[in-house]
Amino acid sequence: MSGQIGYIVTNIKKPEIVRVGDTIISPKNSLPAFPGYKEPKPVVFSSIYPESQDDFEELRSAFFRLRLTDSAFSFEQEADAVLGRGFRSGFLGMLHMEIVVERIRREFGINLVVATPTVAYEITYRNGEVKSIYSPSDFPEEHEIVKVMEPWIRFEILTPQSALSGVLQLLQEHRAEVSVTSVFGERRMTVAGAMPIRELMRGFFDQLKSASQGYASFNYEWSDMKEADVVRMDILVADEPVSAFTKIVAKDQVEFEGRRMVEKLHEVLPRALFVIKIQAVARGRIIASRSLSALKKDVTGYLYGGDRTRRMKLWAKQKRGKKKLKALGKVNIPHEVFVKMIKG
Repeated sequence: MSGQIGYIVTNIKKPEIVRVGDTIISPKNSLPAFPGYKEPKPVVFSSIYPESQDDFEELRSAFFRLRLTDSAFSFEQEADAVLGRGFRSGFLGMLHMEIVVERIRREFGINLVVATPTVAYEITYRNGEVKSIYSPSDFPEEHEIVKVMEPWIRFEILTPQSALSGVLQLLQEHRAEVSVTSVFGERRMTVAGAMPIRELMRGFFDQLKSASQGYASFNYEWSDMKEADVVRMDILVADEPVSAFTKIVAKDQVEFEGRRMVEKLHEVLPRALFVIKIQAVARGRIIASRSLSALKKDVTGYLYGGDRTRRMKLWAKQKRGKKKLKALGKVNIPHEVFVKMIKG
């Protein structure tokens, strides 16, 4: 009867077949679905991999179990040459992503590598084709693009008056368009406006708390799509692109971001037996570069006394070996490096 609550036992083997909000009817009844339900659409995307590939099946099982209680969470399997098998996941926002990742870690005990989050961009190609791209590695080159559209949000910030100047400066750095500022109660103000969603992923929440000494609150809702002036930036390690480090950044910030990532990777990447070249590439050119020096090994340590000629032969042989390693060797990037790069 109307208003009653109950449950139904089914023989459904795949939980992805059923979603929260589905209408269940009798096979003999041809009534339409109950109106008003809309399937949630992911806005923020990120690739999630297990730190150990031995945990991949456990991670798959964890994702399916999470879907039973969170229908807004979406995922699909993908593979990366460096990180192995994982899942490309979609979330309703940054907070939703943090909650899902934390639940997997706490409830299922799986250590994760979470790639830099991004949003879905709408790309208009020169041939007239329009595509939605949410993976930075799939973002086309600049010469192939006519227009890029990105999602924006409408926000409202409640902050003490003493922190207003710092909050406004922060919003300017994150490309926000401030529309209204008004007094709200005693010694408090509200700031309203709009900004790109991708700016929230550049540490905006932490910076807002710092600018207001922890007293500011931030509320937002999805707005519409606006044209974006962005470009893809790749990170090359030993002349090989690492897809997990690929990012979509604003054109006027690409050099700063490139130098920052190269310097960070130079600090955390372990040295090898040959020189490792680290480069940031965008718009068809190298915008930042550093070389990680090779590990030093004393190949003449066991020698003592005698002629210097033998030492020189060993040094020459070592030099030839390092040159060969530089040309043929591949860098094995530990998972800890990915974690530090994503957090940093």
